[in-house]
Amino acid sequence: MKKCSVLIMVLLLTACGYHLRGTFDLPAGLKKVYLQGGSAPLREQFSKTLQGSSGQLVNSAGEAGITVRVFDADIKQRGVSLSAGGRSNEFELHYRLEYELRDSANKVLLAREPLDIRREYFNDQQDIIAKDNEEGVIRNEMYQQAVRGILNRMRAVLETKPKPKFK
Repeated sequence: MKKCSVLIMVLLLTACGYHLRGTFDLPAGLKKVYLQGGSAPLREQFSKTLQGSSGQLVNSAGEAGITVRVFDADIKQRGVSLSAGGRSNEFELHYRLEYELRDSANKVLLAREPLDIRREYFNDQQDIIAKDNEEGVIRNEMYQQAVRGILNRMRAVLETKPKPKFK
């Protein structure tokens, strides 16, 4: 009886469209992606996201269905508020990059487009080590958000791209 109920639950979960968090249904053109430029953390997040969605980050543009060219990627930190002692209580992280999308024939699918991500966090002067770790986690989440934004844009571009007409 227990095995039967577990089997029914599994079938219901798969039938309702349940997906693991962070996974994408990738169209055929996004199964192999080449990332030109970009930082090591961005590349790592791209690779993890694609692997989790049955895709692959390839080593050359010739192998890829689509190429993402990253320009001017920069992450900046600035103090937002100060304590009575003159130390920063709150910081803002700003991650900005520009990217363009090209197909396998090196034709521009999407001209240079900016992507901006901002996050703020509180800086507790009593627990500096934990706040350094928190900043690392926030930066990692910003890279994840950037990858999701680029992948969503890539899917939209591929869906609106005119299909070739066959005779």
